[in-house]
Amino acid sequence: MDYMNEYKKWAESTLLSAAEREELSSIKNDAKEIESRFFSPLKFGTAGLRGVMGVGLNRMNVYIIRQATQGLANLILKEGADAANRGVALSFDCRNNSAEFAREAACVLAANGIKSYIFDSMRPTPELSFAIRHLKCIAGINITASHNPKEYNGYKVYWEDGAQLPPSHASVVADEMSKIDVLSGAKTAPYDKAVEDGLISIIGDKIDDAYVDAVLKMSENRAAIRKAANDFKIVYTPFHGAGYRLVPRVLKEAGFKNIFCVDRQMIPDGSFPTLKSPNPEDKAGFAMSVELAQKCGADLLIATDPDSDRIAIMFKSHGGYDTLSGNQVGALLIDYIIKTRRKNGTLPKNAAVIKTIVTTELSRAICEKNAVACFDTFTGFKFMAELIGRFEKDRSYQYIFAYEESYGYLMGDFARDKDAVTASLMISEMAAYYFGRGMTLLDAMESLYKEYGFYMEDTVNLVMPGVDGLEKMRSLMDSLRASSPKTIAGCSVLKKRDYLTGESVSSSKDDKALLHIKGENVLYFEMEDGTSFIIRPSGTEPKIKVYILARGEERGAVADLVAKYRAAAQDLAK
Repeated sequence: MDYMNEYKKWAESTLLSAAEREELSSIKNDAKEIESRFFSPLKFGTAGLRGVMGVGLNRMNVYIIRQATQGLANLILKEGADAANRGVALSFDCRNNSAEFAREAACVLAANGIKSYIFDSMRPTPELSFAIRHLKCIAGINITASHNPKEYNGYKVYWEDGAQLPPSHASVVADEMSKIDVLSGAKTAPYDKAVEDGLISIIGDKIDDAYVDAVLKMSENRAAIRKAANDFKIVYTPFHGAGYRLVPRVLKEAGFKNIFCVDRQMIPDGSFPTLKSPNPEDKAGFAMSVELAQKCGADLLIATDPDSDRIAIMFKSHGGYDTLSGNQVGALLIDYIIKTRRKNGTLPKNAAVIKTIVTTELSRAICEKNAVACFDTFTGFKFMAELIGRFEKDRSYQYIFAYEESYGYLMGDFARDKDAVTASLMISEMAAYYFGRGMTLLDAMESLYKEYGFYMEDTVNLVMPGVDGLEKMRSLMDSLRASSPKTIAGCSVLKKRDYLTGESVSSSKDDKALLHIKGENVLYFEMEDGTSFIIRPSGTEPKIKVYILARGEERGAVADLVAKYRAAAQDLAK
């Protein structure tokens, strides 16, 4: 694509506002910035779109929103009149322009004769998934960039099952978008007129109530909550985002009495003024929560990201506040849910746990000991949702828990994307249970290590920004695929799994076997010392992610393994 010609097309367009034209005029002598904005369109994938906000072809703005929504509308119209009448649910988070983008999408749908149901204010991502299923919509749109920096926004599309758009449908949307002029090709209707005509409906409290009722039904041990309620204290922060209403409400209705919210971070704000990063994986984001926890003597600290699909925690332990990784919290939840449901008589005979290929193998060890099936998918809840749907269709298994290492958890049959609202309830219930037994979550984690051995994980992010970042990422993956290393960190590679081709190749015998899943750009090296060394490009950010999964009988030896492979991962970027 000739980015200079594309820049001139936009700069000279009468469709742009004066402010938008001024923004483009301000970069007229900056060739690098022009290239960054216009070298190619944002790519529409199964997760939709995500990018920096601004005017340009490779930026998130109203024109890109309209183009994508017209592409989705064309897909829906191909499904027939019934699909158009079933409509599309729309939600948005706290980010700058999110509400505007959601309204623009609703206007495009209305112009195409497709009904839409738009929330009256920001809502958690899992509630959108719930709303699609509850209202029996054909699709859903969520305006969010999850935990990305404040400069970003995104456009996430769901299908009728409440899961992210399947690849076959995403390719149709992408193809339709390629035929639509980004500035003038989308139909649009006046918002107020579309509301008056019944093509746009505003939704709110009734959906909240139904969703909260579904979340509360996931509780398995109200007795543990009642036992701890008078003494157990929780600090909560939504990071200025969409969890600010429903997470405290769910905890209170479940029976928790002492909930302290970080007041300044309860204020919705897409600039995230109190945070360096709105990512709950970043411990620095807990600074205000820890300060409040020290004042009130809190036992558990909960943070949800701006769209409330991810959750991270800290907890009082041995005089201070500790944290656990997403892998560790998931393992604890699996153990707690299995044992509690078995005691309550609610554990299905065909129970299954779903995790990703880069998530701790401690999960599998817990499942195997408890006669519960454990399945792997690729990273992303769209793959987990697909497997859950398959279980429902063939009645083979009943999933009880699904998670990935990056702080995403799913329980129940009412949503099909990671759900920090439900996870807040279940983690709080679990922590209250151990609190009632005089244990912290760290004590519970140590009990698992004593029973199963030590499992440690780490993730190394090889950031490759800029216009040439994608090429660097592609070059690294191609090189590793074409010339597979025989050793990594001084240890022999036993086997390489190439999930793009779906083949597993043994290093010693050079024999091949088929993997149970394929089609994703992931290389998985099984090492002689039992470590897994996994490499994949991020689907949402300009970086290669390297996952290290180590295990052993001694904590120090396992920590040494992780450190050794971490250094090897960092060497890949040199």
